Amino acid sequence: MADEAHLREQLTEAFEDADYPVSGPMELLPALPNGPGTRFESGEFSMTVMELNAKTSGGDFPYDDVESFVDDIIEELQEQGELEAA
Repeated sequence: MADEAHLREQLTEAFEDADYPVSGPMELLPALPNGPGTRFESGEFSMTVMELNAKTSGGDFPYDDVESFVDDIIEELQEQGELEAA
Protein backbone atom coordinates (compact mmCIF):
# COMPACT_ATOMS: atom_id res chain seq x y z
CA MET A 1 0.00 0.00 0.00
CA ALA A 2 1.14 3.55 -0.66
CA ASP A 3 2.75 5.66 2.03
CA GLU A 4 0.49 8.72 2.36
CA ALA A 5 3.23 10.95 3.79
CA HIS A 6 5.58 10.07 0.92
CA LEU A 7 2.89 10.66 -1.69
CA ARG A 8 1.85 13.93 -0.02
CA GLU A 9 5.48 15.08 -0.16
CA GLN A 10 5.74 14.24 -3.88
CA LEU A 11 2.49 16.04 -4.71
CA THR A 12 3.50 19.09 -2.69
CA GLU A 13 6.92 19.30 -4.35
CA ALA A 14 5.38 18.92 -7.81
CA PHE A 15 2.66 21.53 -7.38
CA GLU A 16 4.22 24.04 -4.95
CA ASP A 17 5.72 26.24 -7.67
CA ALA A 18 2.39 26.89 -9.38
CA ASP A 19 1.28 30.51 -9.45
CA TYR A 20 -1.36 30.44 -6.68
CA PRO A 21 -4.21 31.11 -6.56
CA VAL A 22 -5.12 28.68 -9.34
CA SER A 23 -8.57 28.41 -10.85
CA GLY A 24 -8.20 25.14 -12.76
CA PRO A 25 -5.94 22.14 -13.37
CA MET A 26 -4.39 23.59 -16.54
CA GLU A 27 -2.79 26.32 -14.40
CA LEU A 28 -0.88 23.61 -12.51
CA LEU A 29 0.76 21.98 -15.55
CA PRO A 30 3.56 24.55 -16.02
CA ALA A 31 4.78 23.87 -12.47
CA LEU A 32 5.19 20.12 -13.01
CA PRO A 33 8.77 18.85 -13.47
CA ASN A 34 7.83 16.53 -16.37
CA GLY A 35 4.64 18.24 -17.49
CA PRO A 36 1.69 15.88 -18.02
CA GLY A 37 4.03 12.89 -17.75
CA THR A 38 4.94 13.66 -14.14
CA ARG A 39 4.54 10.42 -12.16
CA PHE A 40 3.78 9.95 -8.47
CA GLU A 41 4.87 6.66 -6.89
CA SER A 42 4.74 5.13 -3.45
CA GLY A 43 4.61 1.42 -2.66
CA GLU A 44 2.23 -0.16 -5.16
CA PHE A 45 0.74 3.24 -6.07
CA SER A 46 1.89 4.72 -9.37
CA MET A 47 0.03 7.34 -11.44
CA THR A 48 0.92 10.09 -13.84
CA VAL A 49 -0.62 13.47 -13.21
CA MET A 50 -2.96 12.82 -16.14
CA GLU A 51 -4.10 9.50 -14.62
CA LEU A 52 -4.52 11.24 -11.27
CA ASN A 53 -6.69 13.90 -12.89
CA ALA A 54 -8.82 11.22 -14.57
CA LYS A 55 -9.12 9.11 -11.40
CA THR A 56 -10.13 12.02 -9.16
CA SER A 57 -12.32 15.07 -9.67
CA GLY A 58 -9.08 16.98 -10.13
CA GLY A 59 -9.81 19.11 -7.11
CA ASP A 60 -12.34 21.69 -5.99
CA PHE A 61 -10.98 24.83 -7.64
CA PRO A 62 -10.00 27.55 -6.99
CA TYR A 63 -7.10 26.87 -4.62
CA ASP A 64 -5.15 29.55 -2.78
CA ASP A 65 -2.26 27.28 -1.79
CA VAL A 66 -0.64 23.93 -2.48
CA GLU A 67 -1.57 22.44 0.90
CA SER A 68 -5.33 22.66 0.40
CA PHE A 69 -5.01 21.24 -3.14
CA VAL A 70 -2.90 18.29 -1.98
CA ASP A 71 -5.24 17.68 0.99
CA ASP A 72 -8.20 17.32 -1.39
CA ILE A 73 -6.34 14.97 -3.77
CA ILE A 74 -5.17 12.76 -0.87
CA GLU A 75 -8.71 12.67 0.54
CA GLU A 76 -10.17 11.61 -2.81
CA LEU A 77 -7.55 8.88 -3.24
CA GLN A 78 -8.45 7.59 0.22
CA GLU A 79 -12.16 7.61 -0.57
CA GLN A 80 -11.48 5.59 -3.72
CA GLY A 81 -9.36 3.04 -1.86
CA GLU A 82 -6.10 4.04 -3.56
CA LEU A 83 -4.64 5.09 -0.18
CA GLU A 84 -5.36 3.99 3.36
CA ALA A 85 -6.49 6.77 5.65
CA ALA A 86 -3.70 7.78 8.04
